[in-house]
Amino acid sequence: MHKDTRLDPRRRQLLRYAGSALVLSVTPLAGIAANRPSIIAVRIWPAEDYTRVTLEHDAPLKFTHFAIENPDRLVVDIEGVEFNSVLESLAGKVAEHDPYIKLLRAGRFKPGVVRLVMELKTKVKPQVFSLAPVAEYGHRLVLDVYPENPADPLMALLQGRQDAVEPLRLDEELVSRQPEPAKPQSAGRSGKPAVNRLVTIMLDPGHGGEDPGAVGKRGTYEKNVTLAIAQRLKKRIDAEPNMRAVLTRDGDFFVPLHVRVQKARRIQADLFLSIHADAWIKPDARGSSVYVLSEQGATSTQARLLAQKENNADLIGGVNLAKTKDVFLARTLLDLSQTATINDSLKLGKYLLGELGSINRLHKAHVEQAGFAVLKAPDIPSALIETAFISNPEEELRLKDEAYQEQMADALMRGIREYFVKHPPGPKAGSGRAS
Repeated sequence: MHKDTRLDPRRRQLLRYAGSALVLSVTPLAGIAANRPSIIAVRIWPAEDYTRVTLEHDAPLKFTHFAIENPDRLVVDIEGVEFNSVLESLAGKVAEHDPYIKLLRAGRFKPGVVRLVMELKTKVKPQVFSLAPVAEYGHRLVLDVYPENPADPLMALLQGRQDAVEPLRLDEELVSRQPEPAKPQSAGRSGKPAVNRLVTIMLDPGHGGEDPGAVGKRGTYEKNVTLAIAQRLKKRIDAEPNMRAVLTRDGDFFVPLHVRVQKARRIQADLFLSIHADAWIKPDARGSSVYVLSEQGATSTQARLLAQKENNADLIGGVNLAKTKDVFLARTLLDLSQTATINDSLKLGKYLLGELGSINRLHKAHVEQAGFAVLKAPDIPSALIETAFISNPEEELRLKDEAYQEQMADALMRGIREYFVKHPPGPKAGSGRAS
């Protein structure tokens, strides 16, 4: 869990209006001090993928950063900021299990400059950038600490299934990438998919970290519900012969939309399922839905609005645009080869929707389509599942209920199994998918 160090609401409100309230002070120096930006909250999100530190402030600020070795440290100098109780309390706020940060402390470096020093546990590749106000957030200074040598997801997948699948076949499918001759496949009498190789399914719990997603009237966060359901579904998939599920996030941290797609392509996923909990302006909206990508516009106004909302997750979660500009361009170009994948996605969505209808009312009786950025892998059948409306008080209670989460995972598992029974996976291409 993240650490949130923030001023109490009254102090925060006072600081927000400090410039106008204190400009009447007797001395000019007091007025200058009042106009300084103030850090009003600090949030820390540790994860194996990376650790994010967010400093929220009430006005734009200037900063510089640099790295120091022996021992490894990241230093950030913030100009003109007030050194307050939030910064003073940073020491010791980092969790012991944080994989990258040992300690984070702040102090007055010189007149008008506060220095943050991050002591590191290992070599890292940091990214430091600022975000403009959006949604409920003010200005944010973001410190993303990535490992210098990230884990290879393909090797992790291989090691995780050595006990369940014939090792030689795993080596062929996941390491050498050599295509096999196509073999006739059919479903057995048991209704189980005839799978002659490892089938990999990427599960994508929506939102996370700085991006809570939709919030129910009782305070339920969409990001927590989606992770809980995805984890339950993962257990069911992993229990299937020759199947393996991988999560785009296994904790409460933010993953940019294009990175979710990249993760699926790096492991050559056979399916991509993004799990969400819908919200609407009217609290009586209810039911489950399934969406897939559209090349020609949304199938309904609600689908278009939902896609816009989900695509804005990067703005709320906080993406370093300087690092993603080329990726977004590449993702747009990939849309040209999407038609066959969308057809497969529609078939997948039909099976998923049929099973969801057995445990919950359907919001729409057919699969809808819109321009969801997270579904834009050109070679992976992909679907976005809205499990229920978290904005509906009754469905919010169900989404929080562990028994309902189990039912949801069972229904999605049945839909996945039915898809592979009717459409057995063929051999994978040697190197057809890029990261």
